[in-house]
Amino acid sequence: MLLRYIFAPLLKNAILENVQNLSVTQINTSKISVVQDFKEITKMRLALSVVFSSVAGYLLGVDTVSWSTLILLAIGGYFMVGASNAFNQIIERDLDKLMDRTRNRPIPSGRMTVNTAFAIATIFTIAGISVLYSINPKTAMFGAISIFLYVSLYTPLKTKTPLSVFVGAIPGAIPFMLGWVAATNDFGIEPGTLFMVQFFWQFPHFWAIGWFLYDDYEKGGFFMLPTGKRDKGTAVQVIIYTAWTVVTSLIPVFGVTGKLYITPVSGVIILLLGFVLLKSAINLYKIRDAKTAKRLMLMSVLYITLLQVIYVADKFIRIWI
Repeated sequence: MLLRYIFAPLLKNAILENVQNLSVTQINTSKISVVQDFKEITKMRLALSVVFSSVAGYLLGVDTVSWSTLILLAIGGYFMVGASNAFNQIIERDLDKLMDRTRNRPIPSGRMTVNTAFAIATIFTIAGISVLYSINPKTAMFGAISIFLYVSLYTPLKTKTPLSVFVGAIPGAIPFMLGWVAATNDFGIEPGTLFMVQFFWQFPHFWAIGWFLYDDYEKGGFFMLPTGKRDKGTAVQVIIYTAWTVVTSLIPVFGVTGKLYITPVSGVIILLLGFVLLKSAINLYKIRDAKTAKRLMLMSVLYITLLQVIYVADKFIRIWI
């Protein structure tokens, strides 16, 4: 009896403490889930890579860096990409359920409603265009074009024709040139060249993804490869567009692209990077397996990132010297 009076209160307190801890854990888990779902619906990692491209374009075009403009460009760029991705996941929600890599996304998994995703997409669209408009109207216009092409053309075409990659390459190439337009309020040969570099780069990059995720894309009915198959025809086109990517990357060396110029030293570095990228594309032609395609995809990401860093570094080194 004495033991009952001693241990009963202790047991009661222990149970209450465990219940309280469980509740706190559930709340914290719920908060983490909401944050993760928000990151997923806006594809935060992709959005940040787009912001990186926009910032690089801005630094190439600007004479004197305005940190306020740079911050607005980063915020507006994130909103722009986040809106496109949210709309994309709303449209493809039923197809996402069919694929292993997408079935756990917020909407197909049931963690987020379509209405919530639509609200996020709408708010991001309005906010993104408004923020970019505060920089200048041309920047906002290209931002709006990017969202429209991605959502209204690229997304529905993915299940209809391999030409979707061509259409998707247009909004995908806009961020690099968008930064220049934000810096200068002008569209000319310089941002046109930046657009062309990233436009051609899209093809080996996305065809590599389409190759190593071929089986999963097939479940969703997506046509990502130019021939529709993982064959020599697709591999040849990967090589061709990889070569075009490298060639267009080197055009600023020749001084024919206005204020956009890189020195021969930087040109040699980019050429060497290009050879490595081209070698990865040739390896895909020779081996034609998912592992080689994934290596090409990773190499393509490294290539475009280092290219943008080299372009910017080349400009500022020349200024400082």
